[in-house]
Parts: sequence; structure tokens; C-alpha cells
Amino acid sequence: MEEKKFKERYLSGEVEFDEIYRLTGYWKKHDEIEETLAKFLGLNADEEDVWIEESDEALKEMLDKQKKIL
Repeated sequence: MEEKKFKERYLSGEVEFDEIYRLTGYWKKHDEIEETLAKFLGLNADEEDVWIEESDEALKEMLDKQKKIL
């Protein structure tokens, strides 16, 4: 079974948003990871765009809205 990605773990309350920074650092240090950072974190294209084009806070807000739906 595949390990849960950041997004799934964040939405379920298993980790705080700050975990994204640790995982981003991990991804940067491990060249053997073949997937994109967004895929590694479990983000879809819209979430990736908001994160890149706006800010960490905008991504957190977007994910928090999904949390409320769950």
C-alpha cells in the first residue's frame, strides 16, 4: 500500500501545515525521487498553481477549505 501524501495527511489532521517545508526539503535532497514536488506532496494542478503563483498561505487556505468539507 502506498504511503499517504502530505495533502491527505494534512486534510485528515495527522500533520500540521508546516510539514510541507520538511517534505519539500527532503524532496530537494533526494535526487532519486522521480515524481514532481507537487505529486510527491499529493497536490493537484490548481493547488500547485496557487502555491507557486500566490503563497504558502494561499495554499494553506485552499486546503483548509477542503478540510471543512470533509
